[in-house]
Amino acid sequence: MMGGVCGRGSVRVRSAAMTSETVELFTDGACSGNPGPGGWAFVLVHPASGKKIERAGAERLTTNNRMELRAVIEGLRSLHEPSIVELTSDSKYVLDGLNTWLDNWIGRGWRTAARKPVKNRELWERLDELRGEHQLRFHWIPGHAGHAQNERCDALAVEARERLVREGGTGLKSGRVGRGGDGQSETGG
Repeated sequence: MMGGVCGRGSVRVRSAAMTSETVELFTDGACSGNPGPGGWAFVLVHPASGKKIERAGAERLTTNNRMELRAVIEGLRSLHEPSIVELTSDSKYVLDGLNTWLDNWIGRGWRTAARKPVKNRELWERLDELRGEHQLRFHWIPGHAGHAQNERCDALAVEARERLVREGGTGLKSGRVGRGGDGQSETGG
């Protein structure tokens, strides 16, 4: 299991620590074709209260990496106050991006180590804003390895993608899924 902490700026870390609220965020993305129709999903658990929120959505033409990013963005957006977020994902792209690459990309004017423009920049910019509101701790797990919350996220993301395809939707589709909620192959560095 990979672990890490993102605590850019003392204001965010102090703010998140003051709330003493720790949540667990599990995320996953799914894509049929790359690019092709894709889905994203997250499961957010508040251990202190036992509350759980599941949300999912889909896009007609996207990539797996974009769906992985959207899952984290949507999960963080659902939080109403600064929190300590235990983020668990099977996407090394997302976790390495947050833990290592993002600050480097920003420092290089949104360029990779190879001096190429960062792919999915608008999503990374949104994620950068959101990470400023929370203290993030990263946990990598292998995909499709029986982790209950990861498997649930995968099922929700696939379901959202398949629903979009069945309904012949165009563009972004997001809807309610589960209890209490609304429902690319690249590297950086």
